[in-house]
Parts: sequence; C-alpha cells; structure tokens
Amino acid sequence: MKLVIQRVKESSVEIDNKIKAEIGKGLLVLIGISQEDNKLDVEWLANKVLNIRIFNDLDGVMNKSIIDIKGEILIISQFTLMALTKKGNRPSYIKSASHEIAIPLYNYFIELLESKLNKRIKTGIFGADMKVRLINDGPVTIIIDSKNKE
Repeated sequence: MKLVIQRVKESSVEIDNKIKAEIGKGLLVLIGISQEDNKLDVEWLANKVLNIRIFNDLDGVMNKSIIDIKGEILIISQFTLMALTKKGNRPSYIKSASHEIAIPLYNYFIELLESKLNKRIKTGIFGADMKVRLINDGPVTIIIDSKNKE
C-alpha cells in the first residue's frame, strides 16, 4: 500500500458536482492498494497516519500528530499510486489490486482510523471520478509505502 499524506488547512471531495465530504485542519490521505497488500499493511499504515508528527507545536516545530491536534482526516482511494512508469510513457496499473482485494482493505483502513480516533473519517467513494480540493499547509506532503518498512 502507498499513501500520500498531506497536512491541510482544509480539503474537500466533489462527486457529480456535489460535495461528498469536507474537512478543516487535518490530513488528506490518498491511498493506493496493490495486489500484494494485506491487513498487516493496513494496520502498519493506520498507525503511521495516526502517529506521524507533522503538525506544529507552540514553538513551530512539527512535533504533534493528528491525535494531538484532534484534527480531521479525509481518505481518497487512488489506484494510480500503484502506477509503474519505468517503461514507455503510458503508466501501467497491473500492480493495482482488484476491487475484491482493495475494497475490503480500504474499508478496514477507515475502520481502524475511526476506532482509534473515536471519530468519523470522511471519504470519497471508492472508484468514483472525484474532484479533490485542498489547501496544503506548509506545504507538507509525506509518501509512505508499506513495502518499505525497514
């Protein structure tokens, strides 16, 4: 699994010209799921999202987590994170998980975050054509791949 985590002042997702979800201060998380991913990948990444210290403390040092600031999270599925780009100019998505694999892992990721934060996680719709807006704060953007744990 790959995540792109962006610290945001606000973010929203629009589907069919209607706002599906929006958040204030928090994290926009784009999630890509591969054929090889499993629940252990989800658990490791959920822990990272909850505990990564990318919010400023009173001294302006990135020393606080989403838990510490009581921020919000918006999750957006994005299979294009699994793109292979080494050959040619057309990305290949053969490593992306099928819906049968990806949807349960995507839902598990959301459930884990909700249970640990004790609040609802906002989302887009898996597989939908979405328009995502954000005001990146910093900007701070972190990429995490569960296959690079060490």
